[in-house]
Amino acid sequence: MADTVWSTDTGEAVYRSRDPVRNLRLRVHLQRITSSNYLRYQPAAQPGKDLIDLATFRPQPTASGHRPDEDEEEEVVIGWQEKLFSQFEVDLYQNEAACQSPLDHQYRQEILKLEGSDGRKNRRIFTYTDSDRYTNLEEHCQKMTTAASEVPSFLVERMANVRRRRQDRRGMEGGILKSRIVTWEPSEEFVRNSHVINTPLQTMYIMADLGPYGKLGYKKHEHVLCTLKVDSNGVITVKPDFTGLKGPYRIETEGDKQELWTYTLDNVSSLAQPEEEEREQRVFKDLYGRHKEYLSSLVGTDFEMTVPGALRLFVNGEVVSAQGYESDNLYVHFFLELPTTNWSSPAFQQLSGVTQTCATKSLGMDQVAHFSYPFTFEASFLHEDESAGSHTLTLSTWRPLELGTVAELRRFFIGGSLELEDLSYVRIPGTFKGERLSRFGLRTETTGSVTFRLHCLHQSRAFMESSSLRKRMRSVLDRLEGFSQQSSIHNVLEAFRRARRRMREARESLPHDLVSPSGTTVS
Repeated sequence: MADTVWSTDTGEAVYRSRDPVRNLRLRVHLQRITSSNYLRYQPAAQPGKDLIDLATFRPQPTASGHRPDEDEEEEVVIGWQEKLFSQFEVDLYQNEAACQSPLDHQYRQEILKLEGSDGRKNRRIFTYTDSDRYTNLEEHCQKMTTAASEVPSFLVERMANVRRRRQDRRGMEGGILKSRIVTWEPSEEFVRNSHVINTPLQTMYIMADLGPYGKLGYKKHEHVLCTLKVDSNGVITVKPDFTGLKGPYRIETEGDKQELWTYTLDNVSSLAQPEEEEREQRVFKDLYGRHKEYLSSLVGTDFEMTVPGALRLFVNGEVVSAQGYESDNLYVHFFLELPTTNWSSPAFQQLSGVTQTCATKSLGMDQVAHFSYPFTFEASFLHEDESAGSHTLTLSTWRPLELGTVAELRRFFIGGSLELEDLSYVRIPGTFKGERLSRFGLRTETTGSVTFRLHCLHQSRAFMESSSLRKRMRSVLDRLEGFSQQSSIHNVLEAFRRARRRMREARESLPHDLVSPSGTTVS
């Protein structure tokens, strides 16, 4: 007997499909491989020898006509979320007292209908759908490793309590928030509990009852053959993967009588017809076309140009961090003052902002507050400027200082200090008309520094004009180069023509007897 190649790769595989998942079909083939099978297929004893024919030990048909041989192999085609009842469920739901939920009563009606018809098409292979209680219990008992003594981590326990499979989750009752939006001092437990992902997911299990003949319907004999999970994005997770060209998977049962089972999983979903694929491509093409038109309508067809002689400056900035301050829970109130000459900004442009309050963290010897606060502004300059690119600026800050111990104690314990009435006083105010600005008497104290990151974009009509000018000059040069080539050819032809004329005149001036018919002089 040839050696059987088993597939030991039982990891999960991830697929992505744009087709409806209801079109998914799987073929499951289950077969028992034990020594007793091989014994039944041994040849009978030869006549004349005192040997017992092993065929006499072959089980006989039961009163219902069912042979145990039929339990050795089974093949079923299963659709997505198709319910196939196990022997345990058949025995359970035939008792009406065991039905507690509407789903239980629905299953009871379906089982009674099956019993009244030709019966179930399956015996050992059955399924648990997304609505069954087994799915919920399985989610609570998932293991992350193959270790027998695995201790579930906190994240595993939290994920087990999240109903990730439900896509029709109920919204919040009422419009009042039940908790604070910002937790200023989150505890470690709060941080751990708040980092749980909730992804809509549907699950289906393909099972097998590997109990001995005549003892089907016991939970201890149930084994998972395949787990299917599908999310709302069309991602299909199969564990283990489809068999394909690999060997079958194997299951070894435990107990006094160990048995070996093999099974294969094949994707037998119907292929789309050419007409359906063409219709689907038309639908997608129309959808993408409409989406493109929608995006184009948002952008517009006309590209907004600047006025002649002006430079438009776009700045995408970020308040990165602040460090060197003695207090915690910092925020930055910043504003941009444009120079009065040649610079302007749109009326709707907001040239100031306030960051969120940020707690500091130790970074070496400094206490640093990481804001990562983005901002953007637009300005126009009347003359061309070429200072574009990315810039990182670290600006030192200061505050007005009020003399006296009482003032410092009041600022430290109560808060508040002297503030500038005109914030433009940090530089030369726009309202100042003199030649020199005196800050004599203003006492200040250096506090810390703030880091900014700026990404600048320039737009100007001059860029396009210079580019078109370069193209125009290149075209002129090419044209001139062509003209020069034509002129050179013309000069050569003209020189050749003049040479022939001179030769003709010289020939005519010679005596006729010294001139041959070919026009050459005879020596």
